[in-house]
Amino acid sequence: MRTRLLAATLTAFAAVSLAACSGSGSGSTSPTTAASGSPTAPAATPGAASAPPAPATPSASSASSASVADASGTAAPTAGSPAAPAPGSPSAPAPDTGSSGAPAPAKPAPPTDAGLPGKPGADLTGKLVAALNAIDPAIVGGKPDQAVDRARNQCQAMYQFPKDKSKLVELADQRFTSPDHPQGFGPDTAAKINDALRTTLCPPPA
Repeated sequence: MRTRLLAATLTAFAAVSLAACSGSGSGSTSPTTAASGSPTAPAATPGAASAPPAPATPSASSASSASVADASGTAAPTAGSPAAPAPGSPSAPAPDTGSSGAPAPAKPAPPTDAGLPGKPGADLTGKLVAALNAIDPAIVGGKPDQAVDRARNQCQAMYQFPKDKSKLVELADQRFTSPDHPQGFGPDTAAKINDALRTTLCPPPA
């Protein structure tokens, strides 16, 4: 029985092969046709390899959308590309206005001659010399011009340190000296010199 089945299979295979060869050589359709009105399906050849599928081509719509320009003439961004942030949006960088404001203008330094009185005339010089001689004649020591220069500088110190009495006494004791008093006349005499200058040469405090 197995032999009969094998013989029948070989016979059928030979018939199919003969029909395929005769059809491909003559270019005509297979003599075996179906009933009228129904399409015939070609018989599949055993062992024949199926044709590979055609490669898919990108659609025209996706290819053209990459280079589409809008009505204003600017190219529309393609899908997946980051859009530029609009001005004023939270993501847009704020303009750098600087971490600090304008520097404060520097305070002008006072003039070097602030509080320095002008050179006195003869009358005022006489009053100043008389006031100093009343304290101690050695303060002027016969040199009125020198005494006037020292008095003017002391007046400027009074202008700069109007409330620092101890400093003003110290400065007067350093300025008014004589050969017999090279270290000054002492704090008491220096305080009297300051009082004499206030009443004669030094301008009153503002």
